[in-house]
Amino acid sequence: MTAATIENEHGLFLMETVYKQEKIMSYLEPTEFVTKMVDSGESKVYMSCKDTLIRAFMAGAILALAAVFAITVAMKSGSPLMGAILFPVGFIMLYLMKFDLLTGVFTLVPLALLDKRRGVTLKQVLRNWGLVFLGNFAGALAVAFMMSFILTYGYQTDGGALATKVGTIGESRTLGYKSYGLGGWFTIFIRGMLCNWMVSMGVVGALISTSASSKMLAMWMPIMLFFFMGFEHSIVNMFLFPFSMIMGGDFTVLDYFIWNEIPTVLGNLVGGFFLVGLPLYYTHVRMSPERVLK
Repeated sequence: MTAATIENEHGLFLMETVYKQEKIMSYLEPTEFVTKMVDSGESKVYMSCKDTLIRAFMAGAILALAAVFAITVAMKSGSPLMGAILFPVGFIMLYLMKFDLLTGVFTLVPLALLDKRRGVTLKQVLRNWGLVFLGNFAGALAVAFMMSFILTYGYQTDGGALATKVGTIGESRTLGYKSYGLGGWFTIFIRGMLCNWMVSMGVVGALISTSASSKMLAMWMPIMLFFFMGFEHSIVNMFLFPFSMIMGGDFTVLDYFIWNEIPTVLGNLVGGFFLVGLPLYYTHVRMSPERVLK
């Protein structure tokens, strides 16, 4: 074996070692993944109505099923923590498939406007939010009807313990807040804000690595936290409350929108954009000049 051959093989070995290390250390620096956040927001603005609605529908439906799953696990195991640990599987599935939740686009899409990407306007941002809201609501509502149908064998029985449990949740998280007046409304708003602070950390978690397993772990942690803490998530509520009403929950559509969905959506917007998107953007993309020490 010649010296040149040995040198070439040594070089190939070093390249292969570096490649393997890069695969293992697949974490992206904030300056990289925040740029990806802006890119993602821009791509969602220019997505067609059809694609936006379909992706949003699927996201709402999958998250609704995950909510049913988590509540069922919590009831059967007697452990709310177990339900919270398993709920993120739905969130992970939908984000790996690139489906869109309203909570996620609240965080990502405004960054494209802030970064002045390709003439993105406020009207386009609002259009995206409106389409995703409609798609998420349709998907969650579809699952609410399907679950209510199969639990009652075509609305011939009472739906059992699960339907009773969700009905109780629906009443306590509308009429319960309503009984406290303005204080109750702002309680929902803040719970919605805290919720999307965590959920949006999960959205960002899907961008901080090129490894599927790392993405899953990064998404898992904040989603588990929000669910266990009982924070208010607008899309989960798009399933819970219609399902509760179908199963005989004692509150009205107006109660649901005024005393849950509207303040939750507004809280989700503030939490996602102002507590996640904006801080990351202004400290990793639009950074201030470094201080000069004298």
